[in-house]
Amino acid sequence: MQGSVGAGGDEQKPYFFLSYAHTPKSDPKDKDPNLWVQRFFRDLCAHVMQLTPLPAGSAGFMDQQMQPGEGWQERLSEALAFCKVFVPLYSPRYFLSEQCGREWFAFSSRAVHRPPPGMNNSGPVMGIVPALWVPVPARQLPQPAERLQFNHATFGDEYADEGFYGLIKLNYLRDQYERAVYRLAKRIVSVAQQTQLEPGDPYQDYAKVPPAFGPTGGPAREMEVSVLACSRSSLPTGRSPNYYGSESLDWNPYHAASSRPLADHTADVVRKLSYTVHLSDFEAEPQRLLAAGPPTGPGLLLLDRWALDARERRDLVAQLSVTPRPWISVMVPGNEADPQSRAHHEELSQRTEAALAARVNEADGHRTPSAGLPTLEAFSKAIPAAVKAAVRHYEANAPTYPPPGSGGPMPRVLPGGIGYGVSGASGRGHGMDDDLDEIDGTTDGQDTDQDKNNGDKAEGSSDD
Repeated sequence: MQGSVGAGGDEQKPYFFLSYAHTPKSDPKDKDPNLWVQRFFRDLCAHVMQLTPLPAGSAGFMDQQMQPGEGWQERLSEALAFCKVFVPLYSPRYFLSEQCGREWFAFSSRAVHRPPPGMNNSGPVMGIVPALWVPVPARQLPQPAERLQFNHATFGDEYADEGFYGLIKLNYLRDQYERAVYRLAKRIVSVAQQTQLEPGDPYQDYAKVPPAFGPTGGPAREMEVSVLACSRSSLPTGRSPNYYGSESLDWNPYHAASSRPLADHTADVVRKLSYTVHLSDFEAEPQRLLAAGPPTGPGLLLLDRWALDARERRDLVAQLSVTPRPWISVMVPGNEADPQSRAHHEELSQRTEAALAARVNEADGHRTPSAGLPTLEAFSKAIPAAVKAAVRHYEANAPTYPPPGSGGPMPRVLPGGIGYGVSGASGRGHGMDDDLDEIDGTTDGQDTDQDKNNGDKAEGSSDD
């Protein structure tokens, strides 16, 4: 960053965060290939400074600006917690970088954990302005990037074709480079002025932030998110309807801090981990979690403690636990600001604990505490661990399908070493040369015609 981050006034907080993948040297004697990114960063900062009244040194952050001996994780966490705009610099290497994935997740979680008042965050993640370093085919984009649907051609056709790396390296595209950098700076300023993100946690353990990108180019990873909750027509006596809607999927336990159903919020977080999500009502579609046989995919169950007042719902949870299904993680939200839940805390906790009693340890399946996760932020931070546990158990229990065919021959231990040769004839020495001869169908002292031809050619090569 051009200035320090964190403690102090706004002048010490970055306006934008440049997230990029480091390019290694092809030869130790080469100059640092990331110098081109630093030049681009300086040019972008200069334009942002012209377009805003920012004090010197507060335009942007990139990790190359950190000094040796500084707390790397702490500085990154601070910058991601306070920056107004996140600028991922797309390249094929970017979406393979775990660090870049962590940076993306940490920033986008600010919008998910605490959306600004009056905004439901139902569209693409706010505050992210992607830039092309090297163009990446759309089919190779992971879900978080694919959902942005950003039209790069608005910065110029040459930029969309070449990216900033091509524009900065080719002298005849110098004008197009300047135009694209200026338009990106204008876009950053526009988004910063229209977006009102709450600060993130500058003290979060950056090493524990999950990467936002999963494997690309392969089949999509799927996650079932199922809800067992009351609706307004099936509430226990005296329960406030403020936390519920006409369907179970409308359940919003963190009202009034959140204006969205918990299922939608959870789906957003899981999608940021590069999963496709299927939402379901556990009571209406129990077979999606209770189907007999091997698992068809990992899942999360969001459990409303008030819903366990009904015996049929308690029976559903019992079925989930009687036959072990550890690939389904159970998450139990609470709300420390809900006066009814506080008043019935012991009763709700005991009922939930009884319903999940079969899940004694992690081997039985992941579950959050029966007392409930007290805030939306705590719930959001618990989702990656629940997803990871569900996937781990699914991979351990899912059926495996070996590739078709009989496979190759089994290796044999030969006197000359391990190989795929045929065992030697009894009564004579059998070395590696013999093995190779037998594989070729020849024996000692017998040369193939090809060998003779090659020998003749070698002998006559000096005359050519």
